[in-house]
Amino acid sequence: MFSYCTDPTTLEGLSWLSCYLTTGKHMGFYWSFVTVLTLLAITAPLSLTFGFGGAMAARSKIAPLSWIGKGYIAIVRGVPDIAFFLFFVIALDQGLEVLRHYALCPDWPDAIRQGNDFIVCQDAKLPQGNAPQWVHEIYGFSLAVFTFAIVFGAFAANVLYGAMRAVPKAQLETAEAYGMTRRQTFWRIVVPQMWVYALPGLGNLWMVLIKATPLLFLLGVEDVVYWARELGATKTPRFTDYPHGDWRMYYFLALLVFYLAFTRVSEIVLDRLMLRLTKGQATSGGEAQRRAAT
Repeated sequence: MFSYCTDPTTLEGLSWLSCYLTTGKHMGFYWSFVTVLTLLAITAPLSLTFGFGGAMAARSKIAPLSWIGKGYIAIVRGVPDIAFFLFFVIALDQGLEVLRHYALCPDWPDAIRQGNDFIVCQDAKLPQGNAPQWVHEIYGFSLAVFTFAIVFGAFAANVLYGAMRAVPKAQLETAEAYGMTRRQTFWRIVVPQMWVYALPGLGNLWMVLIKATPLLFLLGVEDVVYWARELGATKTPRFTDYPHGDWRMYYFLALLVFYLAFTRVSEIVLDRLMLRLTKGQATSGGEAQRRAAT
């Protein structure tokens, strides 16, 4: 990046370090932090959407819909995250290719499954082999986001389902006495009040989601852990212009600081959100605020 970085062998001290930290691979390392933050920014609301839908289905009076909601919560929560990530991404990727195969190559004479091989026509490949690199990266990232949303959506559904049941029944009966329909009671009474009961669980889930971002590496996305391990490993003059010893400890220490700082900021935001939600509510938090005000 700097003009004096032309010949790294002539550099020493801070000049060497400044050139080393601005190489193309380090730019990929810095960009991976943006990737992690983008994943969280997209996955959190998407997971909440899946969770809200799962919770609504689980409390439905329609038996098949209730079975689907409760089954989704139980199955996804009961499978180890790593196993689900490895299985679901492969299954989803191959499922999309199978659908495209039948749609684009109806005259394909061979079987798709040939022993241990999975073979579809070239047009059905996702993404196409001649597609730009950014298409491959966006496709992999999209699969990762959807997988994260499915997994953490099940946990969010369990939290929201419990929060909906925690709303005092007396309020629901009062709404019914005033002539509100079940739909009106749900949207005007249950939903506005359930968040105060759900936020502690959702806050814990957010922290778990932050800690789970290194699983991106299992999904083929070059995340912060991948780059820290890649850049921190021993480099010899034969393979790089900036040789160094095993510096993984320093790179992982930087990740430790990043995750601790991010979780601390998250705690502050969640605490302020809880104060806002409990204001005026008939809960222990709301009662504490009322007494403090008097």
